[in-house]
Amino acid sequence: MSKEKLDNKTLKELKAMLSEKRNALRDFCFRIAKGKAKDVKEGRVLRREIARILTNINKHGGK
Repeated sequence: MSKEKLDNKTLKELKAMLSEKRNALRDFCFRIAKGKAKDVKEGRVLRREIARILTNINKHGGK
């Protein structure tokens, strides 16, 4: 997700997105453990998206 799209989101929307991405990362880790995941770059992409969302939440000043 681009920086411009994240800047236009409200704090509530950002927290909802953060929850979704964390669940997706957890599911990805389980798939890796089972040997089912094909795209190993997905984990890196999810971690970076989580970091971008957290940065934006901190910029908004909310926890």
